[in-house]
Amino acid sequence: MAKNESLARVPVHVGIIMDGNGRWAKERGLPRLLGHRAGTKNLRRVIRAAADAGVKYISFYAFSTENWKRPNDEVSGLMDLLAEFIDNEVRDLHKENARLLHIGHLDGLSPTLKKKVENAVELTKDNTRINVIIAFNYGGRDEIITGIRKLIAQGVPAEEVTDEKLSSVLFTADIPDPDLIIRTSGEQRTSNFMIWQAAYSEWSFPKTYWPDFDEKALLQELENFAQRERRFGAISEQL
Repeated sequence: MAKNESLARVPVHVGIIMDGNGRWAKERGLPRLLGHRAGTKNLRRVIRAAADAGVKYISFYAFSTENWKRPNDEVSGLMDLLAEFIDNEVRDLHKENARLLHIGHLDGLSPTLKKKVENAVELTKDNTRINVIIAFNYGGRDEIITGIRKLIAQGVPAEEVTDEKLSSVLFTADIPDPDLIIRTSGEQRTSNFMIWQAAYSEWSFPKTYWPDFDEKALLQELENFAQRERRFGAISEQL
């Protein structure tokens, strides 16, 4: 997809909650894990489409701190899919000047998988076309608690805690807040994703399951975003 010059305003940061993999598989008589695999294969085309449109940051909610509660075989399969994504996609993304970032905890991942993530981040650290953020073993509440603990450890007095200081110790410290968050499959929940950063994000809940959310669907969401008026607490006349 060539860069769309008709977009009046492109979000700097798009977050995506990749929902609907299991239902996509169930409707086709397939195991849930094959739905997750199809969703993983969808990542590259959406990343490319976002980069072509001029998006600079795109975040994917891949595995939450609550997902450990899922059946062991599904959790193990999701870990394998992350490893496959790194093995099969990261070098091509690197060639396309994409930078890969991780937010969340690497605790709980096997030493081998943890090293794969760290190597992918290191390999792509100087790339500039688009920043691809994978939220894996991530939860918004956990992130805030972790940040508060950091401030306490730094000896910051309670009366000196500000929005800026807390933001500076979150996993997303060097990442702009998302302008637009898309949750596929039609479910209308935030599911603990970037709950601090999303205070003024625009939200969209397309009914399309994640494996079917293609370049055209992303462009439609970007076009819809361009028509929205973002007021950040003000009124229209003040903008």
